[in-house]
Amino acid sequence: MGCALGKEDRTRRTGHTKVDKWPWSCRKSRRKEVKILMLGAGDSGKSTVLKQLKLINGGGYSGEDRWYFKGVIFANMVRSMQAILEAMDVFEIPFANPTVDRHATTIFAQTQRTAPAELSPEVYLAIRVLWADGGVQECFSRCSEFQVCDSAQYYFDAIDRIASPNFLPNDQDILRSRHKTTGVAEFSFTSSKSPKDTGTLYRVIDVGGQRSERKKWMHFFEGVDLVLFLVALSEYDQTLYEDGSVNRLQEAVDLFRSVCYESPWFRGNTAVKVVFNKTDLFRDKLRRSPLEVYFPDYQGGSDYAAACRYISDKFTMWPPAGHLQTRRPDSFICATDTAQVRMLMDSVVGTL
Repeated sequence: MGCALGKEDRTRRTGHTKVDKWPWSCRKSRRKEVKILMLGAGDSGKSTVLKQLKLINGGGYSGEDRWYFKGVIFANMVRSMQAILEAMDVFEIPFANPTVDRHATTIFAQTQRTAPAELSPEVYLAIRVLWADGGVQECFSRCSEFQVCDSAQYYFDAIDRIASPNFLPNDQDILRSRHKTTGVAEFSFTSSKSPKDTGTLYRVIDVGGQRSERKKWMHFFEGVDLVLFLVALSEYDQTLYEDGSVNRLQEAVDLFRSVCYESPWFRGNTAVKVVFNKTDLFRDKLRRSPLEVYFPDYQGGSDYAAACRYISDKFTMWPPAGHLQTRRPDSFICATDTAQVRMLMDSVVGTL
């Protein structure tokens, strides 16, 4: 899930892990710095990976960081409830209890200019009552048909804890928070492969995935050792924030082809690894939102493994270009799971 960080996007953070092992045919000798560029469409989870790296390799989040994310989480909750209420109007879904309408007025009265430092008693009560309403739940069951934060249910289910006076976000709260990435975020860490090794500096760079941010990407293409291209598996039935007519998964496929197969930037020693994210949401969604509705050539039903193969094949359908970089084995992760991100980064560190 892509989200936010603290001051100045809280320069992004790194981790390490261990999963796939592969031969590195173009390894550089005694390299002291490795540049890893994370690419992908908006909401693919790049920012969440960066936040995990802060937890794994950066010593975790300070009290100041957690106060910052407190405001981000409050803003996520308010905006998510606003999105649901707006969708209810579009879908013509009434409240199960008409008396809760006054609480909708409270939610719409909140502005987005600044992240609130506290969740007022009125807003807390409004979210709590609205989330319990049958009409709101009916609308939320159609959340793939409108734009709403992936973590909305997680936060709404925890409303009593989050609204408590002493609330300070825990690591999972922070990982699930969302804030659009603009500009560039970077986190660096060192890792040694042996006791005598002085250590290699790994620079992990995240650039915004929304269409408006992609024009900045080329400024970071030079000298890249590895491209981590993130894809949100669960977004096969969703459309872009920027263009409601474009399927998010198809956008990811087209973006990968244009950047990693057709672009002249990544040559020779640049490797590419596709990371399929949001496996938890994907597994759950397959049972209620058939993949074949959005991709008619898919024939695997709700089988998770078959669906994963189908989608991963979409990122290997083109013949290699003459300059094409080395392709690394794909990984499937849930970016809010620290252990899985640790394994992913161990595999990266172990082969660069």
